[in-house]
Amino acid sequence: MEEFRVDMRLTTPKEQAKYMQQGALLHRFNNCMPYSAEKQEAAKALFGDNLGEGSMVQPPLKGVCFDMVKIGKGVMIMPDCLMMGRGGITIDEGAMIAANVQLISNNHDLYERQILICKPVRICKNAWVGAGATILPGVTVGENAVVAAAAVVTKDVPANTIVAGNPARIIKTIPPKEN
Repeated sequence: MEEFRVDMRLTTPKEQAKYMQQGALLHRFNNCMPYSAEKQEAAKALFGDNLGEGSMVQPPLKGVCFDMVKIGKGVMIMPDCLMMGRGGITIDEGAMIAANVQLISNNHDLYERQILICKPVRICKNAWVGAGATILPGVTVGENAVVAAAAVVTKDVPANTIVAGNPARIIKTIPPKEN
């Protein structure tokens, strides 16, 4: 998916109703008993068929456009994650998202602030995003990569690397696992 623009001044009543419904679903999810069947049902209602088998999303969760978020199998998302999903967010199988992570797939136009510039975010298979990290629009975090705590990721992270800092930079390559 490539960059696209959304003019928020042109939101239709149908779109507004969808946002309100998602807000209600998010409220329900955030107020369920942890680890309960009710919480799992609320997660399914919020993400629909885009929530992979065996994945766990811990409340509280914040954000918008959860219908644009796809979560693979066996994903772990810890509390206080912010998902700005307008541009699309994909979290592949086995990825781990620590607490207080921000996944942001949209930003505002510098001149027309009611216009959103949307670019997809992808967290690849078995990647790990550390606590408090921010992933900005258009970024892909490669397979088996690690984003250090509090990093601000402004460009793609290659597979099997560790990035840290603001802006995030490669600090290490992860060597192949020895048998």
